[in-house]
Amino acid sequence: MLERITIRNLALISDAELEFSDKLNVLSGETGAGKSIIVDALMLLMGGKYDKTMLSYGTESGYVEGLFTFVDESKTTVLDEYGLERDSQLIVSRKFSADGKNDIRINGKTVTAKMLKSIMSHFVDICGQNEYQVLGNKREHAYILDAYLSSDLSEELAKLGEKFKEYCDIKKKIAAIGNADERLQRIDILKYQIDEIERAEIRDGEEAELLEFRTKATHGEKIKLALGGAVSALTGENCGTDKIYEALRSLSQIGSLTDEYGNLSERLGALSIELDDISATLSDMLSDVDFDERDLERAETRLSRLRVIKKKYGELSSLPDKLGALRKELDLLTGSDEEYDYLCGKVEKVKSELYDLCICVSDIRRKGATRLEADVKRELSTLGMNNSEFKVAFARIPDIDEFDGAVTSLGADDEEFMLSANLGQPLLPLAKIISGGEMSRFMLALKVVLSKYGSIETMIFDEIDTGISGKIGQEVAKKLADISRNSQVLCVTHLPQIASMADSQYFIEKQSDGHTTSTNVRLLDRSGMIDEITRLSGARDISSAARQTAIELKEWSDNYKNRVK
Repeated sequence: MLERITIRNLALISDAELEFSDKLNVLSGETGAGKSIIVDALMLLMGGKYDKTMLSYGTESGYVEGLFTFVDESKTTVLDEYGLERDSQLIVSRKFSADGKNDIRINGKTVTAKMLKSIMSHFVDICGQNEYQVLGNKREHAYILDAYLSSDLSEELAKLGEKFKEYCDIKKKIAAIGNADERLQRIDILKYQIDEIERAEIRDGEEAELLEFRTKATHGEKIKLALGGAVSALTGENCGTDKIYEALRSLSQIGSLTDEYGNLSERLGALSIELDDISATLSDMLSDVDFDERDLERAETRLSRLRVIKKKYGELSSLPDKLGALRKELDLLTGSDEEYDYLCGKVEKVKSELYDLCICVSDIRRKGATRLEADVKRELSTLGMNNSEFKVAFARIPDIDEFDGAVTSLGADDEEFMLSANLGQPLLPLAKIISGGEMSRFMLALKVVLSKYGSIETMIFDEIDTGISGKIGQEVAKKLADISRNSQVLCVTHLPQIASMADSQYFIEKQSDGHTTSTNVRLLDRSGMIDEITRLSGARDISSAARQTAIELKEWSDNYKNRVK
């Protein structure tokens, strides 16, 4: 459950800390007071997108942190997939700045927004206007049905997933080998490539040697003049070497007198030896400086050949590995007739087994769908939609011959939720339902049903009371109370009926000091809750009996929740 949320510099909220109960938590306040800011903060903790316009005006950075606690640490096994340690507590934080950057952490470890969204989807379910749009996508319908049938489906879906992987692996192997004609073509290509690389006989470091030779040959005259000048300076008349020896002879006469003179004499001796070696090396290099034009042509031809090989097969240093891979593939294809025939036979057998599993899973789904239909219709009836019809429509399972393009690791079903909200109206896809009140009630009915089967710790309802009031509002309040007995519920509302069901309630209000405007969040005691119920009823300033009515509504709600327990 979400135990606490801390908000700093988010829109009009400069600093707020909210602690929630493990049951029904209600957020209420005047329109425009800033209830949506709380929802935005919750969305950020769920991995929602951050926009720099969310930052409070005139500030450089903001912060949102949520503390989630779990009685059973095993519920956090999803953390294993992301290299995070399981814990009975999760501290999720997002620090965001004016330049649009934000730092996201779970228990102090940095994660991406995508990772956060994936992880938190296991713990928190947000039901709002955005989800109405999501429900228009029928792919979501498959996930919802499978969640409803998790206890019946999990084992069969695991088998199906393994069989699908096996099927895909075999198909990849068959594609790698190819049919007879493709295989022969590939064998010819491999033989040519292997022969071309082997005939090239490329030595390790050969390209670098040739490039060096070409550089020397191209600048032969320049090199010859430079080397000759250096040799002359070191070995000619009055050369540098003679001067060094002359200095050495002079110092050697006093070298034994002090360590200082002796060290200088030793250094000159070492220098003379080094100069002799340099002179000899330069002389040898000078004798080799004459380059044959034909040698240069041969080097250019060889470099051209190496460039062709490099362009075809990659860096020359990786050719041994490349050659090994080509030989391995050739060996596989040369003796693969039997392997190819074996795999072709096996893939048909596995395909048949996969098809049978898909049929089995589909049967479970279709039978379970009738139960889901009945459960949702029962909830809709109590929400004032007595004449509604709800149907999970299944497309025809493709025949095994047209199976390949339709099957996934979840099977071959194509299902879609259909709803008729009123008597005499046809069943339509959810995307065609335009009434906000009908969609909010359908969503709530679905959540009530799923809360009995799912393992979501926290459910957030934003504007679930859109388009409803009166008796239906009371029924919605009862549904939220029902859900909150199994999961923690956070709900933004304008209805007194829902507010009266609160186990914990925050009042959001906008304040101004004449210069700036801010949003304040205040936890209500029981008296404050009754005042807020009175305000939401719209009769606070009209009827003296309004507060007494609010007291009675609160007492009625308390009694209802006690019965639900």
